[in-house]
Amino acid sequence: MQQVLVFSFTAMANPTLLAAATVLLLLPNPKRLMLGYLLGALMTSVTIGLVIVFTLQGSPAVSTTKHTIGPAMDIALGGILLVISIVIASGRPSEFRAERRERKKEKGPPRWQRALAGGSMRITFVIGALLTLPGFSYLAALDGIIKLNSGTAQTVLLVLMVNVIMLALIEIPLVSFTIAPEWTPTAIDRAKTWFARHAQQVAVGSTGILGSLLILRGAITLSS
Repeated sequence: MQQVLVFSFTAMANPTLLAAATVLLLLPNPKRLMLGYLLGALMTSVTIGLVIVFTLQGSPAVSTTKHTIGPAMDIALGGILLVISIVIASGRPSEFRAERRERKKEKGPPRWQRALAGGSMRITFVIGALLTLPGFSYLAALDGIIKLNSGTAQTVLLVLMVNVIMLALIEIPLVSFTIAPEWTPTAIDRAKTWFARHAQQVAVGSTGILGSLLILRGAITLSS
């Protein structure tokens, strides 16, 4: 269980997720955009996580990889792509024309960050679904769940727990918007001002924390 928790928190330090949360908070209507990103991310991450855990749990690794994971993953990814296709088709063409115009601009932030800045819940859903592919920490947390060899219900809850922890940077602001809708925007504005004044300290602190988490993850991996 320790492995599951530790790697769940290191997965939260994913640089792409940190960047997405930062960009979304700086946009005019972050609540809807963050909700779209979160739903897309959960769809991909939970689906792939459940496929991996249930196909590997209690099965020989080589046989499972060849005969079970391949088809199951194909079906899961195919379903995710179909949902993304439906979401894109349901949007207004102008939303996606605006995104294409962003791509033609001069070099700057990554395309997905510019797309987030376009401000559409459908687009953030698609970006969240596409960006939230399993990383090392997430796979290590799933490996810890597999080793526990728990029952079906408990395994599903553990996968959901890992995802809740991993996506906390998106979930916490959403909860704040829900329970304190008047206070949260003011707090975000204050935070923007503070970050602008302390950019260097923030960069030093964030890279130091991320580096420490990576070192911790490496140490745990070597000792396991």
